[in-house]
Amino acid sequence: MAKEYDIIVVGGGHAGVEASYAGAKLGLRVLLLTLNKKMIANMPCNPHIGGSAKGVVVREIDALGGLMAKAADHHPLQIKMLNTGKGPGVWCLRSQQDKHGYPAYVQSVLDETPNLEIQEKEVVDLLHDDEKVFGVITRGGEEIKSKAVILTTGTYMNGRRISGSEVVVGGPDGEEASIGLSESLARMGLEIFRLKTGTPPRIKKSSIDFSKAEVQLGSDDELAFSYETTSYTRLKNQLPCWLIYTNQETHDLIHVHLEESAIFNGTISGIGPRYCPAIESKLVRFPDKQRHQLFLEPEFEEGESIYLQGFSTGMPHEIQEQMVHTLPGLEHAEILKWAYQIEYDAIKSTQFDATLRVKRYKGLYGAGQICGTSGYEEAGGLGLMAGINAARAIRGQSPFILKRNEAYIGVMIDDLVTKGTDEPYRLLSSRAEYRLLLRHDNADLRLSEYGHELGMISEERYQAFKNKYALINQAISLMEKTPISDREGLAKYLKELGYPYEGQGFHGLEILKRPFAHYPEVAKLMPELNDFHFSYDDILALETKVKYEGYIKKEEKEAESLLRQEKLTLPEGVDYLNVQGLRLEARQKLNEVQPKTIGQASRIPGVNPADISILLLTLRRDGKL
Repeated sequence: MAKEYDIIVVGGGHAGVEASYAGAKLGLRVLLLTLNKKMIANMPCNPHIGGSAKGVVVREIDALGGLMAKAADHHPLQIKMLNTGKGPGVWCLRSQQDKHGYPAYVQSVLDETPNLEIQEKEVVDLLHDDEKVFGVITRGGEEIKSKAVILTTGTYMNGRRISGSEVVVGGPDGEEASIGLSESLARMGLEIFRLKTGTPPRIKKSSIDFSKAEVQLGSDDELAFSYETTSYTRLKNQLPCWLIYTNQETHDLIHVHLEESAIFNGTISGIGPRYCPAIESKLVRFPDKQRHQLFLEPEFEEGESIYLQGFSTGMPHEIQEQMVHTLPGLEHAEILKWAYQIEYDAIKSTQFDATLRVKRYKGLYGAGQICGTSGYEEAGGLGLMAGINAARAIRGQSPFILKRNEAYIGVMIDDLVTKGTDEPYRLLSSRAEYRLLLRHDNADLRLSEYGHELGMISEERYQAFKNKYALINQAISLMEKTPISDREGLAKYLKELGYPYEGQGFHGLEILKRPFAHYPEVAKLMPELNDFHFSYDDILALETKVKYEGYIKKEEKEAESLLRQEKLTLPEGVDYLNVQGLRLEARQKLNEVQPKTIGQASRIPGVNPADISILLLTLRRDGKL
């Protein structure tokens, strides 16, 4: 008899990695199917992890027991904290990764993960009836049965690589495309649409004159994505990046050849990412901007390949070369790999529910770019949630759904399934109503309890998490109650900070609450704190809790109204098209999304407050609420 599995994951990108890792970690038999084992966890675009909002997602993945953070910490080429000149609600880590080292680490972990099997096979169809999916059919006609299937096909489904008017059927990095599965999904009644993304040229390092660029260094702090990481990559072991700018010569050349770009010559039909556009799209969209910043970033620890961040393009190869040669320091640059745009199929995201299951079929889930997202981090977060929810559904357990005030992952999933997207969705801090609650420093505080309850993090790790915050709270309590005894040291420290001091006494917490004051300096003034040994991460959590206490409590209070709406559960199977009093647009949107709560219904584009009031009155009148 053919071997059966609990979960089959289709695709070995970042979503597929987290989905299969989560399912196997929860004790289910998981089969990961990929076109090429060597490309598992590949980074076909910029090999970096983190950035605005995305860095917080990686911390959330880690707090829930996922893999991405540990892989990013394994051996980063550079790591730094971004936005430190602003409030903690937008602080985030960003690391440059080795394009070979990162996937090699992930592959080694998956190879050693119990309950997980990896095979190189192409899926072209699904085993299903009118209500559920129960396996896959491969290119060779093999039928493999399972209790759930998670699609994580990335940019491979009917993929086309495009430069100018040159079109090659294929996936990223010269890989084969996935052909046939998209048509099978369409036959099952799912709405498929085209998206596109792009990647810039890679430049030979030895052909660049870096004296014309501004060096960009990492940080020497003890920075890490994972809360379990204890070994850090310090500045002396990091590689630099560099900053340059486009110029008028660059812009003039692009304008002359604009119609030769695949983005403007009609070759591409898919919609591209608004927040990571090709350089020619930037010039058209921002015609008054005299220059655009570009970053030169290493792809490997040992190697010649430099990623030209910000210079994605759909131009023909010969024009790309001319464009590169207009840039400072790149006048004689040698191109190792041409830029290209890639177009692919995805599933309209409003067809998924909040567990990432396709609403029309039990047992069918999606994660990553097939749901309309862009980015390794977004894919990882979705993959983790799909893997957890598929496992819980198989075991008859309640779904695991993160709310918008609990995690960026919750914001992302709610945006996708409630609002939908017609372009590659990218997480931004501005998408979160309560971003001061969704901080870099407190992802473990928000989500470790869930990770432990789900069975994704160990009892040992959970106890370490609880001990961390017990010690932080003890230190805060001690500073609140204890006057600073070192008056001479206090006078010196306040003078350094620019504050007047007339010999009066202060408690430690009073000083720490002041702008520019930091815990390590306050601790030096208080022998009572000698027994507390905090890491960089611990201190960040402690200081944020103290300094932003009032703002955090205010956001928590504002979030309570959201929670009240989320507790108003809507009945299943409502025919919104026949709810009298609702505007036609509201009926159509509500019927498409089938919201689970009044809160979700209120966030659907095209549904206004008056519609919500009518809906509440109608359902209460009919005894359905």
